[in-house]
Amino acid sequence: MRTELSKLHLRLGTTFIYVTHDQVEAMTMADRIVVMKDGFIQQVDTPQHLYETPINMFVAGFMGSPQMNFIEGKIIKIGGEFYVEFGSEDTKHRVGVKYTIKLPESKNVKGALEEYVDKEIVIGIRPEHIHDEPEILEKMPEGVVEANVEVTELMGAETYLYLTCEGHTLTARVAPTTTAKTNDTIKIAIEPAKIHLFDKETEKTITN
Repeated sequence: MRTELSKLHLRLGTTFIYVTHDQVEAMTMADRIVVMKDGFIQQVDTPQHLYETPINMFVAGFMGSPQMNFIEGKIIKIGGEFYVEFGSEDTKHRVGVKYTIKLPESKNVKGALEEYVDKEIVIGIRPEHIHDEPEILEKMPEGVVEANVEVTELMGAETYLYLTCEGHTLTARVAPTTTAKTNDTIKIAIEPAKIHLFDKETEKTITN
């Protein structure tokens, strides 16, 4: 039906307004999307820009399937460089792990990260930007963390891994050749360049 409507749109050459709760329909059919929540417009843009540069957590979570992963953490600054930190560490009982991932300089647009140093924020990462391939783990050591595999779903051309990492639930979209199995503890790489950061209170985007 999406294909037929797209053909009709091209043939008639007129403006269509299509209302849907299905982000796949919105992404595949629209030239521009108006994302609304509770009757208020959140963002108006092309599908690709909405996907890559969401203005807040609602838009970020709506665009993309499976939806973006959200992890509570904070921003720290070490030697003039910015990192995101998440997890918990109890050194007395030797339980838990605290992870730090170095952020690329490009994330500090107009000094956006400065005012959030040592403050709690929300880290966003899409499932397709979490990897378990050994060659990518080697190339991206700064983004490697450990996670427990709860469920795997083979989708044919790809596999979904449902993971837990330091109390956070994550979904990874990986190659069907993955060797990860339920109850495994595996290493995954979070792409630093693909991290989104959000203000924990306002849910507005700090940087994409």
